[in-house]
Amino acid sequence: MASLLQKVIHLGFGISDRLAPEFAGRLAFRLFSTTPARRVKSEKARQVLKDAKPTMAAGRQFILAISRGAVSTRYFAAPSGQGSELVLVTHGWGSRTEHMLPIIEALQRSGKAVVALDLPGHGQSTGRTLDMALAVEAVNAVWRQFGPISTMVGHSFGGAVIVNAAIGSVQGVPACKPDRLVLISAPNSLPAVFQWFADWLGLREKSRNALFHQVQHVTGRPLKDFVGTHMVARLKIPTLVVHAREDREVSAANAESFLTAGPHVEVVWADGYGHRRILKAPEVVHAIVGFADRHAADKAA
Repeated sequence: MASLLQKVIHLGFGISDRLAPEFAGRLAFRLFSTTPARRVKSEKARQVLKDAKPTMAAGRQFILAISRGAVSTRYFAAPSGQGSELVLVTHGWGSRTEHMLPIIEALQRSGKAVVALDLPGHGQSTGRTLDMALAVEAVNAVWRQFGPISTMVGHSFGGAVIVNAAIGSVQGVPACKPDRLVLISAPNSLPAVFQWFADWLGLREKSRNALFHQVQHVTGRPLKDFVGTHMVARLKIPTLVVHAREDREVSAANAESFLTAGPHVEVVWADGYGHRRILKAPEVVHAIVGFADRHAADKAA
């Protein structure tokens, strides 16, 4: 049964749908792009941030300007201070760098330097909206600040972001192609996500098309171009996909789709860890570090 909030939203969009479909499409995109409030609601969430403070303090913060505000990054040096491998770690929607620390710390222990990005509208970055164009611009800002990145790791929406950044899907933003990618619980198809959202709002055809057109308005490319499998196939760089079969936020079908991109893609199933606990699962962390180490050794050879 639809919630009261959803019923109210449907009513509002139903009226706009009939009277002003273009306006309804723009309004829907604005709603889609609005990031969750950063106020910490639960004691458990507060404890996570409290426990993360020592590690976060050990990283040097850099604030990087982008076209709509600024993003916060944390640079965690390699143990020797001279790590040749630099890894970018990017969180998912409604998350922040602190939730990626188990992976960051393990990468550091393996001798790598890590830069973690708070996406726009998240963590200590500015704003209350996030779209693919802004996210890819943020990755480009990191690339320009810190230089070429060997491995890019992204969770959930962050996984989609690093694929788009690597291929250069946003017009006017140069591609930032690393040596390898790690996609954790990542969605494959942006068109499918927008179709779901349009269905949830109950949009009719004209308003739906206006919503989809907003993607081209901000990125310079039509929505149909934003399919991760096609991008990963073109990139042809080693790609590790990590997913739980029971993930209820991003279905396992997304991981299976990435596998079809070519032999350079491998999947590690992390069953039992869902969408978020997967980030601190020991076997997942071990698989990510092992993947980065193995391909770094192959490149050196």
